[in-house]
Amino acid sequence: MRILVAMSGGVDSSVVAGLMAEAGHEVIGATLQLYDHGAATSRKGACCAGQDILDARRVADRLGIAHYVLDRENRFRDAVMRDFADSYARGETPIPCVRCNQTVKFTDLVDLARDLGCEALATGHYARRIDTPEGPALLRAADPVRDQSYFLFATTREQLAFTRFPLGEMPDKAAVRAVAARLGLGVAEKPDSQDICFVPQGSYADVVAKLRPDAAAPGEIIDAEGRVRGTHKGIAHYTVGQGRGLGIAVADGEERLYVAAVDAPRRRITVAPRTALPVTDARAGEANWLVTPPAVPVRAQIKLRAREVPQPATIAWDAAAGEIAIALDAPGIVAPGQAAVIYDGDRVLGGGFLRARLARAA
Repeated sequence: MRILVAMSGGVDSSVVAGLMAEAGHEVIGATLQLYDHGAATSRKGACCAGQDILDARRVADRLGIAHYVLDRENRFRDAVMRDFADSYARGETPIPCVRCNQTVKFTDLVDLARDLGCEALATGHYARRIDTPEGPALLRAADPVRDQSYFLFATTREQLAFTRFPLGEMPDKAAVRAVAARLGLGVAEKPDSQDICFVPQGSYADVVAKLRPDAAAPGEIIDAEGRVRGTHKGIAHYTVGQGRGLGIAVADGEERLYVAAVDAPRRRITVAPRTALPVTDARAGEANWLVTPPAVPVRAQIKLRAREVPQPATIAWDAAAGEIAIALDAPGIVAPGQAAVIYDGDRVLGGGFLRARLARAA
């Protein structure tokens, strides 16, 4: 089999290339140069820039496989970085890793793989893919700590059919590093990549401010009764559920305050006690289904944040609106812009991006 392997320069994708070559496949390595962002290019744990491209090339040389570096900086800036900034400017909390998977990585790399005559694309994601009578299914990884299925919900069924995730059955990261050491790959002990690879020094608000200065403009912080409680330093610094860094005084006997809503057009942050934040209903747009959308409401589990455990809920598909209606069994904090990913046990059924906070829990 001729397989294109997405090589970021980290241990995971390097091990995937090594395992595919060891299995006798014709492996072609492809590294996307996504940004050249000052300090981020040399910061430990960065990916797809600077040292990481060199590491990917060294691994390819060690394995004796072809390796290509593809300049996708403009594409990444427009599809991921600008979307990231625009989302914060709308008062949302974006997930750039999902956008990157949805656009640059899977769309562009699948197209490249087909152009090169490859029969599959292999990546270092921790997820499982199996074939079923209805087509390929996306499942959570064997290692629950490393599972990345949440970030892959937007992968289309056609892309999933073409993609392989060789690390999905790995028991833990130690096992992956052991394979890297056995294969003599120089990245065996390399630190893991960071979640937001293009943010130097961890200051995402600085990146947003450069692309969307309006998101860094100050405004009012109000409480649920409409009283002004202070001034914020730009909506890009705040997300629903945040309790730190608000810079407002709390009266004696008053409950601690958290961000309850972000009103982007009026540059307003609304705060409230944490007990007022959970809701039982939400809606998700930009839906992607990896199964046939349900014709009637169904029971499933829903994951509203990457590090949360999926929670039981009733899911309904509103085909006319192109949205997923979610009714949670237990109230949860819903942050617009985050992903709502639907599971049936280990299997990912689909998902979308949270758009609304509706009924407050009683």
